[in-house]
Amino acid sequence: MRTDLNRPTVTTTAATAAAARPAGLPARVRNLGILAHVDAGKTTVTERVLYLTGAVHRRGEVHEGTTVTDFDPQERDRGITIFAAAVSCSWDGHRINLIDTPGHVDFFDEVERSLRVLDGAVAVFDAVAGVEPQSEAVWRQADRHGVPRIAFVNKLDRAGADLDTAVASVRDRLHPAPLAVQMPIGREDGFTGVVDLLRMRAQVWTDGLDGCEEGPVPETLRDEAERRRRALEEAVAELHPAALEEFCTRGTLSAESLAAALRDLTRTGEAVVVLCGSAYRNRGIEPLLQAVVDYLPSPLDVPAVRGTLDGTEQHRPADPAAPFAALAFKVNATATGRLTYLRVYSGTVTKGDTVLDTATGRTERIARIVRVQADRHAETDHATAGDIVAVVGPKTTRAGATLCTPAAPLVLEPPTTADPVVSVAVEARRTADTERLATALARLVEEDPSLTVRTDPETGQVLLSGMGELHLEVAVEKIRRANGPEVAVGRPQVSYRETVTGGVTGLVYRHVKQDGGAGQFAHLVLDLEPLEPDPQSGPDGDTGAVRFEFRSTVTGGRVPREYVQAVEAGCRDALAEGPLGGHQVTGVRVTLTDGATHVKDSSETAFRTAGRLGLREALRAARTILLEPVVEVTATAPDDAVGAVIGDLAARRGRVTGQTSRAGTAQVTATVPLAELFGYATRLRSRTQGRGTFTTRPAGYAPAP
Repeated sequence: MRTDLNRPTVTTTAATAAAARPAGLPARVRNLGILAHVDAGKTTVTERVLYLTGAVHRRGEVHEGTTVTDFDPQERDRGITIFAAAVSCSWDGHRINLIDTPGHVDFFDEVERSLRVLDGAVAVFDAVAGVEPQSEAVWRQADRHGVPRIAFVNKLDRAGADLDTAVASVRDRLHPAPLAVQMPIGREDGFTGVVDLLRMRAQVWTDGLDGCEEGPVPETLRDEAERRRRALEEAVAELHPAALEEFCTRGTLSAESLAAALRDLTRTGEAVVVLCGSAYRNRGIEPLLQAVVDYLPSPLDVPAVRGTLDGTEQHRPADPAAPFAALAFKVNATATGRLTYLRVYSGTVTKGDTVLDTATGRTERIARIVRVQADRHAETDHATAGDIVAVVGPKTTRAGATLCTPAAPLVLEPPTTADPVVSVAVEARRTADTERLATALARLVEEDPSLTVRTDPETGQVLLSGMGELHLEVAVEKIRRANGPEVAVGRPQVSYRETVTGGVTGLVYRHVKQDGGAGQFAHLVLDLEPLEPDPQSGPDGDTGAVRFEFRSTVTGGRVPREYVQAVEAGCRDALAEGPLGGHQVTGVRVTLTDGATHVKDSSETAFRTAGRLGLREALRAARTILLEPVVEVTATAPDDAVGAVIGDLAARRGRVTGQTSRAGTAQVTATVPLAELFGYATRLRSRTQGRGTFTTRPAGYAPAP
């Protein structure tokens, strides 16, 4: 028979137990994300879920630019997911709040903020490629957040697709126990359906028709299905005590016991349920939806959220009657207003309520509450514990802030934000647009906390920093497309320094000026020498701060004390521009050894001018060199890519200072000139198949070649 789309026949004890819980909303909610590598099929899976649940009436396609979740023009132009998009739908009496996350490594922070508010996830793998680098990265992110997952092996209709190979890659590279609960019917182009190993029933899909035909397992596949069912029972019995007891007693596991054990193992993270299909051809989505309902936890199944109040830890259960507490995890400026996305952890919020933003201490009014369908919104009067919604009204709330009842304040832990690794210089093409650019950049940072904007105090450039070159390219393009100012993007300038390696002794400088009024007279004798490195500074003896020492050995009052101070001030003025390229001068010691004054024409101004011009002359006479900023780079990469990483660092004039290895990964530490690190994030990812990461910290200055 053919199944009804909204009344699937797949039922288990876990689903029945969910239906038997209290009728409160949290028990009937699933908050999940779709995680995967780029092009594994996340967005296509999301589109098929929306279609099958009746949330949309036409299947969107990534290659046609008609998908619901990739609604941003840049996403449609590039054919990739850039921004995490939230959608809601219903299946088997449950509300599913789903977030389609980006798969590109540059948008790591979008995934991080999504995982912070999700209760479960579906990890999508390519049936040909298996576990790919970014799949591994997002899996580790989910591990850190303790988010239970099920796996969906997609694209089984492709040439070279193999479920067993994909499952083996999950076992070898991600290290959970993968438990395949389905067996494919047909291979590659001949893939038409799956065998449900729990109920031992075949489900077959026909092109052009919605729903699936369900029937007995074909005779040609029965032996293989029974073998796989037996292997599944044995694997579950090894991991689950109650299942082991039943298996030892009866020699087999019932479908109900197997489903209950799979749910327990999924929630604890000891195992991952694996399903398969082809999202593009609409095959395997109904069983995936039912697995979401059966195995992934509801808000009631996860521990009560933890927060702090006056330094003490508090727990808030997912109870609609508890005091209201929600975490703002995303802020988005739209044509209809400022949207703040919330995960409601406890209590109920109603349109018109006043809530407290504990990050700012300000109260905000909730003007509207909407359920989000990507770029479309459906208004609702209230939201309760377990909901993911967006609200209109808060004007200053930032991502990571806690909104709560003013009478019961609470601070929830915000999502972590990674440090930016790439920077570009941005400026308005027209001077009149400078203020507009500043406003546009402030809005960007408000919407995406992984972007930072700062003004370099030495070069005066406005620097936009992010997680990768594509990340920054998307951010700049977003300004342009939002009717913002024309933006010029350039490479950040490097702040060089100059210093002396050989000094000058006894340099005489006389400053005499007569312009009709009171004159200026100052006579100085200066010694200039290199300043010894500070033993407490960085590995190259220079932390980047301007190091300067001034002293006076003048005796007999030949230069009064106030004039000595003016000479020092003049020397400091001269350090702003060195003789080689106009860079700041550092690492010098100036000694005033002698001087002379005029009874009427000497003044502090005259001696300050003499100090500035005299030191400039001394610097031109001394031996000077150029210093370049260096940073300590710590690169982490798989063991098989260490040689390529070290070779690339050497090509960038890097000096490797250490290397450690642990659990299949290696950490390489090197000192590298900052100017050579532009573009390093992209190069490291390409040399490590996207699995390499790095951090930097300033390590001072070193002589430039």
